[in-house]
Amino acid sequence: MKFSMDGVDAGGMDAAMGEPLGGGEYSVRINGADRALRVLRITSTGIEFMLDDVYHKARYVSRTTREMSMIVDGVEMSLGMHADFDDIVYKNTGGAGADGAGGAQVALKSQIPGKVVSVAVSEGDTVAKGDVVCTLESMKMQVAVKAHRDGTVGSIKVRESATVAKGDTIAEIS
Repeated sequence: MKFSMDGVDAGGMDAAMGEPLGGGEYSVRINGADRALRVLRITSTGIEFMLDDVYHKARYVSRTTREMSMIVDGVEMSLGMHADFDDIVYKNTGGAGADGAGGAQVALKSQIPGKVVSVAVSEGDTVAKGDVVCTLESMKMQVAVKAHRDGTVGSIKVRESATVAKGDTIAEIS
């Protein structure tokens, strides 16, 4: 995780979660030093925690697959997270075969469970490899599901507000 405050790099602060120690306690590494983190409460709007026996409260502002904005003790922060998550999802929806070429797979499949937030294409639309087909929300993160190949959308198997499971077909692109 990379942290920045008010859009400016916070002195190169580097943080990584360590192993869970049990009872809501974790070992974290911040700028190379091991620290003790204890999660007190997590809600849909924020988190309360102790870092080295000092109480902190964070309120979530927004979250995407690459970044989470929050206010921690009155200071706006941005957490860079899952930097390669979009690429991993794209690859696992058929975006690259073993040879990286995408293969001849017609079905664009979901690699995560989630709720369909939006559908960006219609049947008969022409798409290029990497175009957004739909957006899913999973664990309060929005993930763009991208076309795994150039082609024409033959059929769309999802609709807005529907839920999908891992492996469900989202659309057929031929």
